[in-house]
Amino acid sequence: MRLTFVAIVFAACHEQPAREIAPAPNGSATLPGSNALANPYAEVAADSKLYQVPAGVVAHVGLEEIVRGLPRPVLITHAPNDPRLFVVEQRGKIVILDRADAPGVPPMIARDAPFFTIDGLSDGNEQGLLGLAFHPQFAKNGRLYVDYTTEDKATHIVEYKVSSDPNRVDPRTARELVRIEHPYSNHNGGNLSFGPDGKLYAGMGDGGAANDPHRNGQNPKALLAKILRFDVEAPNPQPEIVHIGVRNPWRFWFDSTTHDLYIGDVGQNLWESIYVVHSDGAQHNFGWNVVEGNHCFDADTGGSAASCDRAGFTPPVADYFHSEGCSVTGGVTYRGRALPQLDGRYFYADYCTGLLRSFIWTGTGTGIIDHWDWKPALDKHGVLQQISSFGTDQDGEVYIVELTGSIYKLVPG
Repeated sequence: MRLTFVAIVFAACHEQPAREIAPAPNGSATLPGSNALANPYAEVAADSKLYQVPAGVVAHVGLEEIVRGLPRPVLITHAPNDPRLFVVEQRGKIVILDRADAPGVPPMIARDAPFFTIDGLSDGNEQGLLGLAFHPQFAKNGRLYVDYTTEDKATHIVEYKVSSDPNRVDPRTARELVRIEHPYSNHNGGNLSFGPDGKLYAGMGDGGAANDPHRNGQNPKALLAKILRFDVEAPNPQPEIVHIGVRNPWRFWFDSTTHDLYIGDVGQNLWESIYVVHSDGAQHNFGWNVVEGNHCFDADTGGSAASCDRAGFTPPVADYFHSEGCSVTGGVTYRGRALPQLDGRYFYADYCTGLLRSFIWTGTGTGIIDHWDWKPALDKHGVLQQISSFGTDQDGEVYIVELTGSIYKLVPG
């Protein structure tokens, strides 16, 4: 996450023409109203070019504001088989949303009594309470996991249990899984998610500053700049390094159908990247700080070098230059029922410009299809700003979180 002033960021960017957006091709790989992934790995020709959303799809998709006025929300999520929606607020609260049942306002409102609160957090722009994941057996064991940074700049991943009141966490149940020191205040990662193997995954940034000065990205022993995994059933869970070479994986996501792992990795000063890999146990090296996404990186200048050795690095399936945005917000795949034409489509955004895009991964390498630009089609009035996260409910419907306090939902148009 890079929460900063847009004007300052773009002043530092190198100039490059904005991407040309083509009309939707007549031979689009997914047809409006069809089930996009009847075969999750369709045998189609990959095409990463950015297209307009087909008119037949746009006509059936809308954007609804479901809540507003939240203080710095950074995540919306749900517990397995639980209809409640939980919102993580960066400054130390998790709240539950209820129906507002009032005319003229969004349909939901946060409960006055928080589900979880914590004090003593660091309050930097990229610090605080950043992640939440519920145990797959939460309904039985009441266990959940949070990621936060404290005043000493360290990341803490901690297990808690709900109290006798199912709407409150018992702070006395805290069990810390790990404490990871950060040399600087930014690039904290913070996302938590249970994988298809039943283990807890955590995203860690490179430790902050610029250019990865401590070279954590390619250090196989450092816990920074990694995707980590914990066996939370162990008496003393230890962090296991699963993937290396990420800069700041602000949000990652496991597809509930294919189990593939999608990672939105915030770039340095030129490129923002999305990676997708099979969740098959193979370790991937995404190359930071030798590369910035698909592009060689020169740490001495903070820019792209002419050449580098990219052997062994897994490239992104999509990236974009800083003429289009400055901080990617990794998203989710749509697996709901209300919008079947979006099935299997991965959505992502940019915090600085509010761009909203989606694609379908073919399941092979960098192959994607139907890379669509939703901003002009779905957000004609520019309401999507400072997108900090995505989330889903128990039905697989997709939500978009704004740091400014509103949360939107993709709905039938």
